[in-house]
Amino acid sequence: MKKIITLIILATSAYSSMAQDTLKADTLWRMGSFLGVNFNQVGLTNWAAGGENSFSAAGIFSGFANYKKGNITWDNSLDLGYGLLKSGESPFRKNEDKIDLNSKFGALAKGKFYYSAMLNAKSQFANGYNFPNDSVIVSRFAAPAFVTLALGMDYKPNDYFSLFVSPATGKFTFVSDQRLADLGSFGVKAAEYSLLDSSLLSHGRQIRGEFGASLRAKFQKDLTKYLNLLSTLQLFNNYTDPKAENRGNIDINWETTITIKAGKLITTSIYTNLIYDHDINIPTYQKINGEKVQVGQGPKTQFKEVIGLGISYKIAGVKTAKK
Repeated sequence: MKKIITLIILATSAYSSMAQDTLKADTLWRMGSFLGVNFNQVGLTNWAAGGENSFSAAGIFSGFANYKKGNITWDNSLDLGYGLLKSGESPFRKNEDKIDLNSKFGALAKGKFYYSAMLNAKSQFANGYNFPNDSVIVSRFAAPAFVTLALGMDYKPNDYFSLFVSPATGKFTFVSDQRLADLGSFGVKAAEYSLLDSSLLSHGRQIRGEFGASLRAKFQKDLTKYLNLLSTLQLFNNYTDPKAENRGNIDINWETTITIKAGKLITTSIYTNLIYDHDINIPTYQKINGEKVQVGQGPKTQFKEVIGLGISYKIAGVKTAKK
């Protein structure tokens, strides 16, 4: 609840200021940000059709700081999101949790092509649980954390699209929680136990490194005065996997956000996220005697959709001066 209040305070502070779109001749930076808070509340009293009271709130922040001088470019972005949901008598549970930092440095090669190096880091703010079981933590901050380092070529035909391709990419998975590492969560090597007395022989590894090829495509543009589209597709192929049969697997992370303005502050947003990672096992559950029981696990396609109506504020920052 404290995180919701913090987000609301940040949003309120932003709304109290006026949007700015200035041009400074002595700067080579172009910066901007977007801040939004979505709310949804349902209250029922003696409602014959059934249902239960619910409340949800989510805060999102997206910011960028891009540098360009001569043949050099440096693009940076940070996307944050956190949301909570309360339904009926159940306690608050999170329904959104995201930290995504991206930095890309480029030097012009020829035309619209740049030699580039990219850093991407992803994690989350708070503990995660497999509800309704809220006693066992299945994820937490930096467990997991995914860090990708890549060298390659970046094609930038305009200001709203880029295509980065790298034949030399290192992807690192960190699991800072030793209990989760011992379980082999998120693809790290699990702990080893004695076959005789089940005693611990060695702890699970807290880091997993992969090397392969990657692709990152990003499209961000105001399609109309009231409609903005942001879509990012990231692919990774680990062609050094110890198991030869896994070298054809491709990790996919595709995020799309559509923002529709209904006024200066009111917006509707549609967010989708599709993930597939062959190294992450997703539990399979069945209801047995009315209880949710895990009956297996394995890699699965993950998909999330969030539709929100709320208050947002776009802060247009400093633009790169034209020489």
